[in-house]
Amino acid sequence: MPLTPPAARETLHTRRIEINGYRRADGLFDIEGRLTDTKPYGFPNHDRGYVAPNEPIHDLWLRMTVSERMEIVDCEAASDLTPYAVCPKAAPNFAALAGLHIRPGFLREATNRVRGTLGCTHLREMLQQMATTAYQTINPARARQEMKDPEPAGSDRFDAKIAEKMGGAPAIVGTCLAYGTDSPVVRRRWPHLYTGPADEAEVPAAAE
Repeated sequence: MPLTPPAARETLHTRRIEINGYRRADGLFDIEGRLTDTKPYGFPNHDRGYVAPNEPIHDLWLRMTVSERMEIVDCEAASDLTPYAVCPKAAPNFAALAGLHIRPGFLREATNRVRGTLGCTHLREMLQQMATTAYQTINPARARQEMKDPEPAGSDRFDAKIAEKMGGAPAIVGTCLAYGTDSPVVRRRWPHLYTGPADEAEVPAAAE
C-alpha cells in the first residue's frame, strides 16, 4: 500500500472510474469510460424503491470516438442506473461534443455544450480524464506506427516522439515536476531549456 496505514475506519462510499482507449478497425479511436458509485448498505429511494447494498447508485457510460487529429467525431452516453428516473434524459445531449478537438480549452468548451441542466454532473466529471486518456492512447499509437519498432530505439527516443505528437517541448515543459525546467528529464531531452544546477545528476532512462 503506497499510503501510510490508515486509522480504523469503515467504508461508506466507493466510486470507480475505468477508462479504456481502443484503436478501431476503421482507423478511429474509441475512448470509453464507466463510472459507478456504490455504498455498502441499502437505503430507500423514491424512484427505485430500494437500492441494495453494493448496487450501483450511478452506473454511467461515456464513449468518445476520436480521430488521429484529436477531433471528436461521435460521442455517446448511457445512464444505466441513476438515483432519479429523469437522469437518463441527459445522456443524449452528450452527442453535442462531436466536432470538438481535444486540445487546450477542450474542457471549457465541452462543459459549456453540456452545461447545467443540459447534462449530468457525473458524466461531465469524466471528461477531463477521458481527454487525458485520449492523449495517452492516440499519441503513443501514432509514435509507434511512425517508428515501426520503438523498443530498440530506447525509452527517450520513443518518449520524445510521443512528446512531439503532443506539441513538443513548448506544450510539455513546465506542466509537472518531471518536466520542470530544472528536471534531469528536461536536461537530457531539451538541454537548451534546462535551468537547474549544472552538476545535477542525470536519472537513468530505466528509472523513468
